[in-house]
Amino acid sequence: MGFADFLSDAGLSMLEQWVTTRSYIAGYGPSQADVASFKALPGPPKVEKYPHAWRWYKHMSSYQSEFTSLPGDPSKAYTTYGPEKSELTINPKDAPKAAEAEEEEDDDLFGSDDESEDEEAKKKREDNLAAYKKKKEGKAKPAAKTIVTLDVKPWDDETDMKQLEENLRSIEMDGVKWGASTLVPLAFGIKKLQITLVVEDEKVSIDDLQEQIAGDEDHVQSTDVAAMQKL
Repeated sequence: MGFADFLSDAGLSMLEQWVTTRSYIAGYGPSQADVASFKALPGPPKVEKYPHAWRWYKHMSSYQSEFTSLPGDPSKAYTTYGPEKSELTINPKDAPKAAEAEEEEDDDLFGSDDESEDEEAKKKREDNLAAYKKKKEGKAKPAAKTIVTLDVKPWDDETDMKQLEENLRSIEMDGVKWGASTLVPLAFGIKKLQITLVVEDEKVSIDDLQEQIAGDEDHVQSTDVAAMQKL
C-alpha cells in the first residue's frame, strides 16, 4: 500500500501511526526512506495533532546536511515506504492497537526482512549498515576551543619578567596550549606580560588557570582576561 498523500489528513495520520512505534521510516537508522518522506512534507506536521510525526520530522531535520550520504535508494518515491496493509487505522489515537498487532515485524535499513529474501540481498544490506555505522562512529565531534589573551602584571619595574614568563609557561594543564607573548608598557617603567593561549572549554577553567598563575607570588601581582574569542 505505502504512504498516502502527506498533504491530506489521511496521509499525515498514516505517517503519525507509522512513526508512533518507530524512530525511522525503515529500519534502525536514518536512510533514504526518511529522506524521501521528509522531502514529501511541506513542513513540520502540527505537534498538537501529529506529535509522533512532528518528533520524527524534527529528528530528521538534524540530518539534512547528510541526506545525500544516507544509505538506501534515493530514486524511490516516499509512497513505496510505509504500511503494506490497507487495514492501517487512519485515526492516530488507535495507533497503539495497531502497533500491538505489528510488534513481530522486523523492519531493517533497506526494507522488510522476509524469509524469502535471498542471501545475497541480506548480505549486501548488512554490509551497507555496517559501513554506515562505521562512518558515523568516525565522525568525532571537534572539541570546543577558545582563544584567550591574558594580561599578567608584575609587582614593580624590578620584577624579572623573563623568569615570570618561564614560570607561567611551565604550568601544565590538560587542554591548555600557550601561544605568543609580548611585553606591554604600563607606567613608571613597569611592563605587563600579555600572552595568548588556546584552551579546550570542557577541560579548562580560566579561573583555575589564573589562580595557578597567581601562585607565583614573587613575580605576579595580578592577572586579567584581556580578550576571549571562540574558535
